[in-house]
Amino acid sequence: MASKKREVQLQSVVNSQNLWDEMLLNKGLTVIDVYQAWCGPCKAVQSLFRKLKNELNEDEILHFVVAEADNIVTLQPFRDKCEPVFLFSLNGKIIAKIQGANAPLINRKVITLIDEERKIVAGEMDRPQYVEIPLVDAIDEEYGEVQYESAAEVYNMAIIKPDAVLMRKNIEVREKIAKEGFVIEIQENLILPEEVVREFYTHIADQPDFEEFVVSMTNGLSCVLIVSQEDSEVIQEETLPQTDTEEEPGVLEEPHVRFAPVMIKKKRDSLQEYMDRQHMSDYCDVEDDAVKVSKLIDILFPDFKTMKSTNVQTTLALLHPDICEEEKDDVLNVIHNEGFTILMQRQIVLSEEEARTVCKIHENEEYFDNLIGHMTSNHSYVLALRRENGVEYWKTLIGPKTIEEAYASHPQSLCVQFASGNFPTNQFYGSSSKAAAEKEIAHFFPPQSTLALIKPHVTHKERTQSLNPDFSPFAHLVV
Repeated sequence: MASKKREVQLQSVVNSQNLWDEMLLNKGLTVIDVYQAWCGPCKAVQSLFRKLKNELNEDEILHFVVAEADNIVTLQPFRDKCEPVFLFSLNGKIIAKIQGANAPLINRKVITLIDEERKIVAGEMDRPQYVEIPLVDAIDEEYGEVQYESAAEVYNMAIIKPDAVLMRKNIEVREKIAKEGFVIEIQENLILPEEVVREFYTHIADQPDFEEFVVSMTNGLSCVLIVSQEDSEVIQEETLPQTDTEEEPGVLEEPHVRFAPVMIKKKRDSLQEYMDRQHMSDYCDVEDDAVKVSKLIDILFPDFKTMKSTNVQTTLALLHPDICEEEKDDVLNVIHNEGFTILMQRQIVLSEEEARTVCKIHENEEYFDNLIGHMTSNHSYVLALRRENGVEYWKTLIGPKTIEEAYASHPQSLCVQFASGNFPTNQFYGSSSKAAAEKEIAHFFPPQSTLALIKPHVTHKERTQSLNPDFSPFAHLVV
């Protein structure tokens, strides 16, 4: 009986429109398990919810609810769907939706939102202006059926063959993939184990020269990419009314008349389609089967899933010249104390193009040209930093773009702590997104190449170990 009572306390039951409306009055975050009467709530995540409730200990701002779609008008779009849906309501506004029982993603979302709520209550940050998501996609409504996508990240694995690596095609592939909007989670040059080659290329295992192919793939360095894809592109078009008659000369449209833009979602090509279109398929092979890719990741990069489940990210940080010259060591201590790992660091004088990029948010200010001159005549300090939720954490840590704004809204930020110089600007820069971080890190820390000679008497096993990152001091970089 006690166990059943704890279950009721864990998730409140919402089975009518009135109870739904009352639930939206909850303060803080409410995680809603939307279910159908015929299949019941999702049991797979209940242990996760219990763990979160116990560990976070935030009964006032964290609530768990099960909502029966059949009896709630608002949840009509979710009726007759067999896959679980989890909605995230923040102070009455539905701000996120996860399709499927993706425990790591749900866990990360809850921890991130509760951490934000704590900081907001403590006055450490302003409340983000979340946009309420529609429960029905307007584009899908036109066709009478609502389509859902899983919020879980799906990874592709690409292997650039040894001959192509020798021709440095891996650099070209990486640049094209990143430019198209794909995110390269891992790029690693390594000698592939035979089991990986056989698993990856099972579709050609019956070819007569397959054994020779396996030997060639295990005797040289291949480049392995783990790639994810960002959300669909959204193209905004403004539509004007159609008319069969020409407008009369001199008749102007009334200035207050506006026509609503139509938002059209266009899916990016798959990675394989993009590789084919770029004529790169001859030297780069792609696997997109989720189960197969997951198995191969476990073999080659066993720490990757753990890092992703805790949302470990890498971001680019830049210290402006005044900080670089006078207070760099103090800033590095702060970075260390905030839990960042410094992967790479270097002192550099920015080019004008680089300075304009990192100072772009100030381009409309009177002091912009003087600021660019200052940035290009003195040393700045750039770093690649890694930690959980690294991109957003660094942006929050450094604060807003100007000292005045920082004093008003983020008095504990690095912008305020290290306010100095001749300009009213934040003396720090951080990448705006994970994709931007990847591009910026690749720019400021381009891959280095060297020539190594392995003597003929070295065995295949010893050669494999010497070139495998697990046996070298250079760990692979996950962005």
